[in-house]
Amino acid sequence: MRVSVTDRCNLRCVYCMPPEGVPFVPHREILSFDEITRLCRIGAELGITRLKLTGGEPLVRRGLSELLGMLKGVPGIEQVTLTTNGTLLKEQINELVSNGLDSVNISIDTLDSGRYREVTRGGNLEKALEGLDAAAGFPGLGVKVNCVPLKGAKDKEYIRLAFLAKEGKADVRFIEMMPIGMGKAFAGRSGEEICSILKRVYGEPEGYDGRLGNGPAAYVRFPGFQKYVGFISAVSHRFCSGCNRVRLTSEGYLKPCLQYGNGTDLKTPLRNGADDNMIRKEMEEAIYSKPASHQFDAACAAGVRADRRNEGDEDTGNGASFEKREMSRIGG
Repeated sequence: MRVSVTDRCNLRCVYCMPPEGVPFVPHREILSFDEITRLCRIGAELGITRLKLTGGEPLVRRGLSELLGMLKGVPGIEQVTLTTNGTLLKEQINELVSNGLDSVNISIDTLDSGRYREVTRGGNLEKALEGLDAAAGFPGLGVKVNCVPLKGAKDKEYIRLAFLAKEGKADVRFIEMMPIGMGKAFAGRSGEEICSILKRVYGEPEGYDGRLGNGPAAYVRFPGFQKYVGFISAVSHRFCSGCNRVRLTSEGYLKPCLQYGNGTDLKTPLRNGADDNMIRKEMEEAIYSKPASHQFDAACAAGVRADRRNEGDEDTGNGASFEKREMSRIGG
């Protein structure tokens, strides 16, 4: 389960937020650490054993390491990981590891400082790389770099990123752009396209059948590489039949699929005194109603039609509307 702890972020990536940012949810509407822990405990009783802390940018929420320690103490939870842009990681990594952090994913779309500033609207690449170096310095801590390749970017940007795996600093994963929120305005590049670019420079890779994480990435290893290169191809390779994820938003909604706007409100019963059995039933119903697959192609078409008519949500045809909120609001 991906657990969003905040909708706030210290960056404004072009495919995630508009330049002016988005209206922040009042803090009182965000789940408290105790509420998150309780929901994760009930989830663990249902068989959810692995948690990923996300946002927004999770490291902007004060005391995140405290929450991490609380979740690591939940019976049945085997692993707690973190996804971050890395710019605040150097200052917090010691405390996070001390509280049991198992692995960290760091989002870095380019190693060109100017391009990084452009994509993040003012972000400091050096800060993100310092966070990467700090995390890589902990033996036993899993470290991955996530990149969302964009059309128009130079091939050398992805060749340079893959070199991080060659030198053994981190596994590097290329994630296809998903047409959600601001992402609908950007064309991404497929995993096959990126792999072909890397083959021209690094040679023919060997496939890897093992697991390097909890998700759907397909990994390869290029000749001479110490680490792996992964491809998460949600759009071009629909892997919904093997999807093992649900998402808990910072406002307390359990989303069975990232694309759809529907979700189960767990915060209201939680704050109205519902017992564990009632909340467990709500979680079970949400998980059992997980859609068979996404409809990203239909979402793109629906977005065009809605834009032309200046309308809001467009129905998918199965009773659920496509998600209209930005990624920072839904823990994507």
